[in-house]
Amino acid sequence: MSSTIYTPVRALSKLIKAGKLSPVALTETFLTRLETYGPRYNAVVTVTRDLAMKQARRAEKEIAAGKYRGPLQGIPYGAKDLLDTAGIPTTWGAIPLRGRVPNKDATVVRKLEQAGAILVGKLAMIELAGGAGYRQPNASLTGPPRNPWDPETWTGGSSSGSGACVAAGLVPFAIGSETWGSILSPANNCGVAGLRPTYGRVSRHGAMALCWTLDKIGPLCQNADDLGLVLETIAGPDPLDSTTIQEPWSYSTVTPRRKFKIGVPKMVADDANTTVKQNFETALDVLRGFASVDEVTLPDLPYEAVTRTILNAESVSAFEDLIESGAIGGLTAPEDHWGPYTRTVLPASDYIRALRLRRKMMEAIADVMEGFDALAAPSGKKPATPLGQEFRKVAPGATSDPMGAIGNGCGLPAVSVPDGFTATGLPTGIQFMGTPDSENTLLAIARVYQSRTSWHTWHPKLV
Repeated sequence: MSSTIYTPVRALSKLIKAGKLSPVALTETFLTRLETYGPRYNAVVTVTRDLAMKQARRAEKEIAAGKYRGPLQGIPYGAKDLLDTAGIPTTWGAIPLRGRVPNKDATVVRKLEQAGAILVGKLAMIELAGGAGYRQPNASLTGPPRNPWDPETWTGGSSSGSGACVAAGLVPFAIGSETWGSILSPANNCGVAGLRPTYGRVSRHGAMALCWTLDKIGPLCQNADDLGLVLETIAGPDPLDSTTIQEPWSYSTVTPRRKFKIGVPKMVADDANTTVKQNFETALDVLRGFASVDEVTLPDLPYEAVTRTILNAESVSAFEDLIESGAIGGLTAPEDHWGPYTRTVLPASDYIRALRLRRKMMEAIADVMEGFDALAAPSGKKPATPLGQEFRKVAPGATSDPMGAIGNGCGLPAVSVPDGFTATGLPTGIQFMGTPDSENTLLAIARVYQSRTSWHTWHPKLV
């Protein structure tokens, strides 16, 4: 079964449907890998062996009887540990909540089960998805999430285990979430594909709330094509989440017979790591083979301040009970003990002002993106950082992230895929950000890019 470890979901699905691959045997393979390697990378909270084998046997029986549910039937996956799972601990990555056991599944988990996918594990994450203001990789109940490319470096947060497990071949795909960078960051650091959907594309019912107007749930996979397969399964309206887009979404593998139009924000990589800039420029050269690539200027607006204010205000409300009870004192990162308290003094007027400015951001970015299929930028300004190093600096002149602030503040979709490696063997990524509801276009761009590069076929040698 070793040949199936890094096989894309689409290829695994064809083998399963044809009866050439057993869901039971495949599930056993990934369960063993999760149990063997997951703890080494601090990437797994709970291995769901009993549930997984039950679901695998059911999938195998159904397929043999001619009941085929779709391309995810019989495919194992891991879920970030902020998605509720009935009877299985859902800890939000936080030590004070390690005994939390929900009695119902999150909508995403339920949809995946209905599609025949097999839940093999709840994956590690940064405590409270980073909602307490963490600045260091050890902010997790499982310990600092280790990068399979170099265990002394960080996977990125907050979907840390999701990125690590896909990169290490411990699951064929994983579900993560993003409020600001929590899918794109581990995709960048771990050299995998990640998709942040349009706000409202995927139901958040049964998922931990960090910031109601920014939170999004999306997949991490081996390649861009797999992202589309998974997104189609978990997307769609949900009466239990009033913020979901009411129209259904389906994945299209049709690539437009025209040149794509891609914009590159001026100076978007100026403060990036040298190798990140080099790999990004090389990626742009590849894009020029099938797209027009033009520089664009972003309007001068306080993107990061606006999105940060909204995040801070809504997160302190989301975690009000934990803050008032003093439970945050049991979190791992020292700064998470006091960070939430500082947000309680944020003036309501600042939050209202940020909401009003967000509307201006949306209008300004819509004008910039008119005529473009996507904006391209590095997925991260640097490769994975050492475990003992603070990844976020608050001093003036620190690395900026306007793309993250714009994308999340405006609810825009983005796809990240690897675009190269550093001299020390750490991956870097390129992101394509589009207008609302443009996931199929972004996935088409990423698919063509990956058809002309091989970075997504590189895999780490595990410790």
